[in-house]
Amino acid sequence: MDNYNILWLVFTATAAILFILDIKLSSSKAHEISAKESLMLCSFWIFIAAIYGFLAGHLLTQEKMFEFFTAYVIEYSLSVDNMFVFLMIFSYFNIPKKYQPKILTWGILGAVFMRLIMIFAGVALIERFHWVIYVFGLVLVYTAFKMYFQSEEKIEPEKNPILKLLSKFLPFDTKTETSDFFLRKGKLYATTMFATLIVIESTDLVFAVDSIPAVLAISTDKLIVYTSNVFAVVGLRSLYFLLAYISDYFRYLKKGVSIVLLYVGIKMLISGVYKISPISSLVVVLGILAGSILLSLLIPHNKEKPA
Repeated sequence: MDNYNILWLVFTATAAILFILDIKLSSSKAHEISAKESLMLCSFWIFIAAIYGFLAGHLLTQEKMFEFFTAYVIEYSLSVDNMFVFLMIFSYFNIPKKYQPKILTWGILGAVFMRLIMIFAGVALIERFHWVIYVFGLVLVYTAFKMYFQSEEKIEPEKNPILKLLSKFLPFDTKTETSDFFLRKGKLYATTMFATLIVIESTDLVFAVDSIPAVLAISTDKLIVYTSNVFAVVGLRSLYFLLAYISDYFRYLKKGVSIVLLYVGIKMLISGVYKISPISSLVVVLGILAGSILLSLLIPHNKEKPA
């Protein structure tokens, strides 16, 4: 067994075990995740990703290790903005905090499978039609400017096409408060929990259209791209609850993420002329994100006074 297969095996086993534990945890007694618990969970997922990244460097090359960490940091930072959108979705559907972990766990599981298809399709496209990399680069540059100048996200779950299609075939019970996705009252009803899960999943699919090209700008190695993506995604549940407590410290992070997208978009566009090393990309990305967080700490947050 070569080193690539060993890494795939380690990743599959680790992800499977942790997912099973996470699902069991979220399916047990519903409870609101505290700031301390979310911080511990975030630290745990980052630690697991770091161990895997160092293992990739040991079994493959140092360059692959830097590619993994850069891709992981980019995906994780993009997820921060996504979490604020999820917060608005939960607020729209009025989902109690104690039920939110279950939705996030199953939503993340669905995202892992969707991204598997999208990543392998994206890599195959670049390998067969190299010019696609420039299309991805232009998409990232456009997304960067759109994200930088966009003041706030508009969430309209009632217009979600998948939810509208399902409602034609499946009746919804939006009045009963429950932690279940389905209820049986003579016939089967979908609950508000299930509606929220559908909106979360479809929203993540839209996010993946931006995030996956950004990671492909760093590497087209399927192992590096997919594992870094999954390790970032599986930590989203704890990240969501942590951000709910410390959101003021990340006020300028969205601006920083947009600059990161601009950087990786330009990196893609000039890839045929100039190659930027993985370690240089990691330093640039970390520097931009650290700068945006530092600005959030240094510049006072002037909250508007209520009328």
